[in-house]
Amino acid sequence: MGGGARARVREFCERFGLEVPILQAPMAGACPPELAIAVASAGGMGGDGALLDGPERIADWVARFRAGSSGAFQLNIWIPDPPNEDQARIDAARDFLGRFGEPGTETSTEAGAGPVFDQQCEAMLEARPTVISSIMGLFDADYVRRIHEHGISWFACATTLDEALAAQEAGADAVVAQGMEAGGHRGTFDPDAAERTQVGLFALLPRLVDGLRVPVVAAGGIADGRGVAAALTLGASAVQVGTALLRCPETGISKGWSASLDGLAPEATVTTRAYSGRLGRAAPTPYVLAWSEPGAPTPAPYPQQRRLLTQWRRGLPDEPAGQAGLDRSNHWAGQGAALATEEPAAQVITRMWRDASALLPPT
Repeated sequence: MGGGARARVREFCERFGLEVPILQAPMAGACPPELAIAVASAGGMGGDGALLDGPERIADWVARFRAGSSGAFQLNIWIPDPPNEDQARIDAARDFLGRFGEPGTETSTEAGAGPVFDQQCEAMLEARPTVISSIMGLFDADYVRRIHEHGISWFACATTLDEALAAQEAGADAVVAQGMEAGGHRGTFDPDAAERTQVGLFALLPRLVDGLRVPVVAAGGIADGRGVAAALTLGASAVQVGTALLRCPETGISKGWSASLDGLAPEATVTTRAYSGRLGRAAPTPYVLAWSEPGAPTPAPYPQQRRLLTQWRRGLPDEPAGQAGLDRSNHWAGQGAALATEEPAAQVITRMWRDASALLPPT
């Protein structure tokens, strides 16, 4: 199997312009161009999570990346959820947030005027990245056709074989297999199914590899060379890492978020809808745990929960002590968080691949 792994890696890297089979997870809010440049400089693929970015910000990110690198990169977007204006849930979440203080003034974004999905999609096409990737669903057939006409590849995130097969049928060039260990949001197509479809990566990966024709990229809990080698041995052509890079200086996350990852045990991470209304894996902060207390309401649906939280964060005073318990940033954390280090991202990627290569047979 080792020889097969090296052949898959070589083919994948040649196809997508990489030197090492490691992709930076496109983490919305935690993927500045400097991080992607560092990953690309080590031979991997950089990435940007464009969920909250309008066309100008997407273009600016790409310009900054290209000013520092000629390497491969992906732009990622969420497929919009079906509308869910459950007013009772929204009101209950708003009332519960009152325990954390007073909200700031509502802006047009919180009122619903966020980035327009179609405009984001056009901006990504104009940017011509190596890869446009999707999560939470699939692009429509016309957009997939246009992606390919622009010479761009499409990677689709999937959490089950059914989702992966649908992506392959729709024209995906590769599938990102997201295990339940992954930090941040679960990529389930059905927002209500996220709790029911939590499958570990090393159970999910062989199932997808055996059932698909397209390459599979492994994501979830991979934070060192051992994880990379294991994923490749199980049939992946590459891996995607996110939490492993969060504490790197180029990422620039808050000190509080970084501290919450330091030594965080896999079993201590929790899944929560408290940040956005979509299920995601995070560190067990007092804010996150409050939503699981007896009598706590279900968070509002996405994106209303995110908008409410943004509004409450705007009400925070300058000093954190003035409003204890409300996270100033989303403390996303995969189950491999304890392996994340405070060293340059290029060193992390280089060490991962060096250590993985030592574990794989030479041919």
